[in-house]
Amino acid sequence: MHSFTHLDENGNANMVNVGSKEVTSREAQARAHVLMKPDTLKAIRENQVAKGEVLSVARLAGIMAAKRTSELIPLSHHLFLDQVTVSFSFEDASTLRLDSRVATTAKTGAEMEALTAVSVAALTVYDMCKALDKGMEIRDTYLVSKSGGKSGLYQRNEE
Repeated sequence: MHSFTHLDENGNANMVNVGSKEVTSREAQARAHVLMKPDTLKAIRENQVAKGEVLSVARLAGIMAAKRTSELIPLSHHLFLDQVTVSFSFEDASTLRLDSRVATTAKTGAEMEALTAVSVAALTVYDMCKALDKGMEIRDTYLVSKSGGKSGLYQRNEE
């Protein structure tokens, strides 16, 4: 049986004590998708959205969000991040893919920071394009990989 590290002996929410953990290099990558009308994606690609350069603003929002993850996720630890990247690709005529990579040297991993980065970047895309397409969908947000720490390497099986 697996014990939950965020619960104390009475079942109360608890921040994990990472004081005795080893500082190691850690990295996490996450992905999200935004589905939209082809005309909306075309407007993003051609920088024709009235609110401005969607991908530049979304990239900055994702980076800023990763840096503030501990303020958003109640039991996460504050991390000093070595690097955060957010990138975009056009998977098809109506799908924008968002990828993040977070690197740190710390006692705990950066999975939540990577997931927060793509989540807030996707929300920013929605915010900037909602006048064009209120039916956009943010889908398939997940951890792609993580490395470092006691649990080592995790790589999502993408079949």
